[in-house]
Amino acid sequence: MGPDPPTPNSGSPGPPDRQTLQLLARHLRNEALIVETAFDPDSYEPRLLHALVDAGQYPEGVIAARLDIRWFTTGDFSFHYVETHEDESRWECRWDRHPNPHNARLHFHEPPTAVDATDLSLSSRHPLDIYSTVLDAIEGRIQTLWEN
Repeated sequence: MGPDPPTPNSGSPGPPDRQTLQLLARHLRNEALIVETAFDPDSYEPRLLHALVDAGQYPEGVIAARLDIRWFTTGDFSFHYVETHEDESRWECRWDRHPNPHNARLHFHEPPTAVDATDLSLSSRHPLDIYSTVLDAIEGRIQTLWEN
């Protein structure tokens, strides 16, 4: 499945999809990489899902890592991965699908700053397929950190 065509910046991607956020939280709780999940503002009205990645999985220098997930009833989403390093620098990237003026609706914000974006192509837009793609990328990132 290729990238969506560019869309005008039409504002909101829609209301949060609570069922999908809860589905993703259940799967994250069973991941060895994840030590904690939490909803913002709470589990009754979740708008954002935080997943704390086990800092023990990283080599020295990385003191924290997290994944912030938003999913909307329109099928739009954001998976934002952020590492915090000992020197207080951050390494981050983001997988997004939402209306915007800078790229196709489906796009990826490149590391290390998540500022520059490229159009993205995914074979499926099912939440669990996106989730698997993101977790595979995080595992690849950890592997790369250990190899360097």
